[in-house]
Amino acid sequence: MLKQIPNALTSLNLLCGCVALLFVVSGDLVTAAVFAGMGIVFDFFDGLAARLFDAHSAVGLQFDSLADMVTSGLVPGFVMVQLLSKAYTGAYFEIDQLFASQGWGSSLQSWLPLIGLLIVVASGYRLAKFNVDERQTDNFIGLPTPANTLLILSLTLILEFQDTQWVNELILNSWFLVGLTIVSSILLNAELPLFALKFKTWDVKSNSKRYVFLAFSLVSLVLLKFLAIPLIIVVYILVSLVWKDRTA
Repeated sequence: MLKQIPNALTSLNLLCGCVALLFVVSGDLVTAAVFAGMGIVFDFFDGLAARLFDAHSAVGLQFDSLADMVTSGLVPGFVMVQLLSKAYTGAYFEIDQLFASQGWGSSLQSWLPLIGLLIVVASGYRLAKFNVDERQTDNFIGLPTPANTLLILSLTLILEFQDTQWVNELILNSWFLVGLTIVSSILLNAELPLFALKFKTWDVKSNSKRYVFLAFSLVSLVLLKFLAIPLIIVVYILVSLVWKDRTA
């Protein structure tokens, strides 16, 4: 029975991702971010439970990736579509207007938000590579899909809860969003060695990088709130590249 706990947590991850996706397409990006965030939490704990109960299996690996494809693949991609639609047209994406013969759907501009779907494709490819890449047992190669999801979702939370004119103008700038889509898609599959937050022991010496990063993240979240999330992702990448050690 205990060995089914990881699969149960993965199921909750998948369900949260599905609910988040429903809210994304309805235009409620904040509620979508809440459910996607819950899914990422369940994703973290299913791996922890698998290690704790020695419940690793080929089926569990595939199930975990399929759940991540929804929560950390489809959801951020569709959120980016909505943000791009808002930037280009001033309104959230509506599929029935895409093929309209007049008005909103009659111009190329109405199709441009679909660029956000590059994140879905890049996430799917990244998850497929992860399942067959034996190098990613202790570290990551490329930005993990949950980290990329948090980055994309943070934009919606910043817009909603940290209303600042210059920040809003930046986030809803179409060039910024297109650039972020391309950069994040590349980072997901780049040959970048990034450390994982997996603690084999709790001693400070072998986990100094992780403790420093977690402390920085906590302080940043307290001071900057949701604005801290993009900063934390950037620092995570930089620390991984600069701070080299045997226990990365």
